Amino acid sequence: MMGKGEQNNISVRQFTILVFLYSVGTAILVIPSSLAEEVKQDAWIASIISIGISMLLVKMYSIVAQHHPRMTLVEMIEKRLGKWLGTAISWFFVFFALITSSELLNYMGFFMTTQILPNTPMIATNIIFAFIVVMGVRLGLEVLARSAEILFPYFILLLLILLLCIAPQIDIHKIQPIFESSMKPMIRATLLFSSIYLFPAVVFLMIYPSSTPEVSKATKAFYIGVLLAGIVLTIIIACTILVLGAETTSRQLYPSYALAKRIMVGTFFQHVEVVVAVMWFITIYFKMSMYFYVSCVGLSQTLRLHDYRILVYPLGLLLVIFSIIVHPSSVHYSDYNKTTWIPFVATFGILVPLLLLAVSIRHKRAQSRQESCQQEGSKE
Repeated sequence: MMGKGEQNNISVRQFTILVFLYSVGTAILVIPSSLAEEVKQDAWIASIISIGISMLLVKMYSIVAQHHPRMTLVEMIEKRLGKWLGTAISWFFVFFALITSSELLNYMGFFMTTQILPNTPMIATNIIFAFIVVMGVRLGLEVLARSAEILFPYFILLLLILLLCIAPQIDIHKIQPIFESSMKPMIRATLLFSSIYLFPAVVFLMIYPSSTPEVSKATKAFYIGVLLAGIVLTIIIACTILVLGAETTSRQLYPSYALAKRIMVGTFFQHVEVVVAVMWFITIYFKMSMYFYVSCVGLSQTLRLHDYRILVYPLGLLLVIFSIIVHPSSVHYSDYNKTTWIPFVATFGILVPLLLLAVSIRHKRAQSRQESCQQEGSKE
């Protein structure tokens, strides 16, 4: 399906880094305000709960992968759920990946035109960023993985710079009182955080285990990547509240960006918000690229095409078009995240893997009973 001559396999280290950068994704810039709006200064608690849930979800993904070695998620769906139902779900999954990629492009363009380049049309920034995504996906998964490996140290360096510079402004009193939130807001905050940080990790079933030959090591890498991303996001959320306070954080559109604006070391070290912007560009690029790669590969497998690359440019054009119309404003995007997005992503992040797991276990049990019956018949 990947085309002749493509080196489709990636190393365990590359897989870990891809999972990490993808899971951090857009959450590093926007999630603190959404959580603070729900549970105020207890936002970091919701993120810790989500990290615990993430270990269970990755466990489910790994079991699904073990039942379908060397297969992508689309191939799993079509094998287990039959021609008609499997194909229909595969088409919906491709749509989910493509439309979510366009949403990320929309959000990136909105950020650029409101925060950095206010006089630049949004369509211009979207086309430029989409071109880079299309170019990376056309070059293949291995190139994307190597790029992630190169940029990962820079992300960590920028993160350390941000944390070191903001540390003197931390006020421990702003995170108190702890555990003040009631159960319902905490559940909503946990679901919201999980829907952005955790549930989208289902797309990695398109490359794991099919593109990760060392499956047992890749499974550990999956856990490590998701865990490290959760820890980084929890630190960012805690720092945002400790410096800005829960009320200010909840009112900010980009709280971590506002956090970086507070950094000032004398008169020579200012405007450090570019650090957060660059960190976000790195993570959103790989998140968007993974979604777009999955949509191209998934559609090619659904259509039984030999090479997914012939779909990259047409889908790239749709990516730009959808990015302009998918969310007319930031208010629409915020409402969408709190309502439609959670059940939308949970359908593919939880329900589809659960269905695959149930069908696989049932099939395995039926096969075991059949083999035992054959053995008893041969003995007689």
